[in-house]
Amino acid sequence: MSDSEESNSEAGIRLTAGDAELTITPANGCRIAGLRVGGTELLRQGERYGCFPMVPWCGRTGNGQFRNGAVSHQMPLNSPPHAIHGTGRDTAWHTVSAGDSTATFSYELTEPWPYSGLVTQTFELTADSLTLGLGVETHETSFPAQAGWHPWFLRNLGGSDAEIGFSPAWQEERGGDHLPTGRRIEPLPGPWDDCFGMPDGVDVTLTWPEQLELKVASRAEWVVVYDEQAEAICVEPQSGPPNGLNSAPRLVTPLEPLEMGTTWSWRRL
Repeated sequence: MSDSEESNSEAGIRLTAGDAELTITPANGCRIAGLRVGGTELLRQGERYGCFPMVPWCGRTGNGQFRNGAVSHQMPLNSPPHAIHGTGRDTAWHTVSAGDSTATFSYELTEPWPYSGLVTQTFELTADSLTLGLGVETHETSFPAQAGWHPWFLRNLGGSDAEIGFSPAWQEERGGDHLPTGRRIEPLPGPWDDCFGMPDGVDVTLTWPEQLELKVASRAEWVVVYDEQAEAICVEPQSGPPNGLNSAPRLVTPLEPLEMGTTWSWRRL
């Protein structure tokens, strides 16, 4: 990468399509720092917010521990007593390509993650949608992994609070340790910091009355909804449930990488 490209990566890479503008910061976990539609920012601002990728695991991993066959591993407890949201958000990513409305980034898995591999994130912006992709490949040894996104959508736009619309088939019962117990229950009313099952694919709509409607869709069947903060609502499509490295391991093998995608689409009201 040239000096000018490196500087651009640190400052943020900007994609545009129609009146939509996306800013990505590869040096800060390859997160979306901002998404503006018609000049209106949709994401909570700040270096911890925007929208970050969750990889190579999503949500909490119980006590930071997981197994790969007979081998046990310990991750740093960055949300004691658990490890949360993976390592990708704390990593500087490499810019593979960046055009007017598309971009691709990658980073090599390294410590504290115990296996080598490559993570790739793609962005495709149109005037009324954003499509994101995550891929996890192994260089040699198979390992369990997850991938997903953690967007912080602003609760209030133009004086209107967002309404959440979705019809999950079940809710993962949450234990006192904040991890799913393994039981599936009827969805409970919010506020939530909970994982839901949508076996036909994630389909969640945020509606800011008289402002904007935004739909989060994915072929994945798990979504975490977090709306316990006054400033934002998080709708997090992910390839498995929290603690899924232990409860629902999905192996990344040399022949079968993990691929995850989501599309946000919007329209003015």
